[in-house]
Amino acid sequence: MATYSFVASHRIIDLTTVALLSNGAAGIPELFRTETAQNLGVTGTIVLATCNRLEIYVQLSVAEHLGPVSDMLYAEIAQKSELDAELIADSFEIYENLEAAKHLFTVASGLESAVVGEREIAGQVRRALAYAQEEGAVPGELVQLFEHAAHTARQVGQHTTIGSQGRSIVSVALDLADAVAEKDWKTRRALVFGTGAYAGATIAALRERGCEDIWVNSRSGRAPEFAAKRDVRAVPKGETYKAMEQADVIVGCSGGSDPLSPAEIPPGHHTILDLALSRDFDPAIADLPQVELITLESVRLAAPEETEEAVATAERIVESETQAFAARQKTRNIDSAIVALRSHTMEVLDEELDKVRSQFGCTAATEQLELAMRRMVKSLLHTPTIRAKQLATQGRTSDYIAALETLYGITIDDR
Repeated sequence: MATYSFVASHRIIDLTTVALLSNGAAGIPELFRTETAQNLGVTGTIVLATCNRLEIYVQLSVAEHLGPVSDMLYAEIAQKSELDAELIADSFEIYENLEAAKHLFTVASGLESAVVGEREIAGQVRRALAYAQEEGAVPGELVQLFEHAAHTARQVGQHTTIGSQGRSIVSVALDLADAVAEKDWKTRRALVFGTGAYAGATIAALRERGCEDIWVNSRSGRAPEFAAKRDVRAVPKGETYKAMEQADVIVGCSGGSDPLSPAEIPPGHHTILDLALSRDFDPAIADLPQVELITLESVRLAAPEETEEAVATAERIVESETQAFAARQKTRNIDSAIVALRSHTMEVLDEELDKVRSQFGCTAATEQLELAMRRMVKSLLHTPTIRAKQLATQGRTSDYIAALETLYGITIDDR
């Protein structure tokens, strides 16, 4: 069994391409549940999509089928996004097994974020796992991978100053807005597009700065319920233009498929923060008079850097947790090997006991013989079991598994 991560992020491609890839990847979980994918050995997948990255984690029982599975993934995204398949393939980096784990731990800790140390990503990693579990069964290996990523993020948060200032994409964007928006936060009216977790985080960040006049707009019709839970106001249906007209700061968090054009923006002074992965606003609105447009690219360029010492400490924690995860996986492998050896031995024993019963019947002597043989087998398995655990602690699980295959023909996946 092998785990692969397909990673497209702001580090190697522009954010517009990330958004297009993410839109095209919406059907990947369903695709990988089809009979075709299962025949290729796909046993599970988790998709992590944020404002600056798309990561697809795939568990594959047949490593040799990585090529066909990759082609299937790229073709699906190409069909839905209308991007060229070759461009899509070039946009992804592929990590395998322990490399995939280390990468995810690094991402969850905020070390790969546009704003290093941002806290939002750890929650996004947890939600990616939860969403995958809601959609269907997720293999234990992927669950353990994502749970350990969340654990690593907590360790980095507890033992370093990374993220201690509460920096996030939203907070940096609001800092930029402070430099150009009129009034102060107590007297500004904020309009938030969207009703997802990102919009919720934005409302919390606005409140932290003293903003009290917050409105929520949603094309899906969920604004009233969303607003009521957060004690903010919902824009009535059909009054989006009026709401924008009265807003000082407008924050896009919805990622709608139809961005607002310059003609749809009311005249007057507006500071617009477009923080959605798929733009809520056409970039051309930046050319409108009295409009200041702040985008994810603006945030990336303005993001403050963490100290080298804090980053180095965080990286050491990630490396340590990666090795701990690897050791835990090896222990699970050795446990599987022990179970396989016991099952093989007991199967042989049961076959021989069946022969004894068929020849001599279920007599008292037969029962005594069975007890003696089971004690003998248990005794014979004791030393191999102890040695298995000793070898696992020495990092020699592969040696033990190879010996089982050579001596007994028992095959255990050691990846």
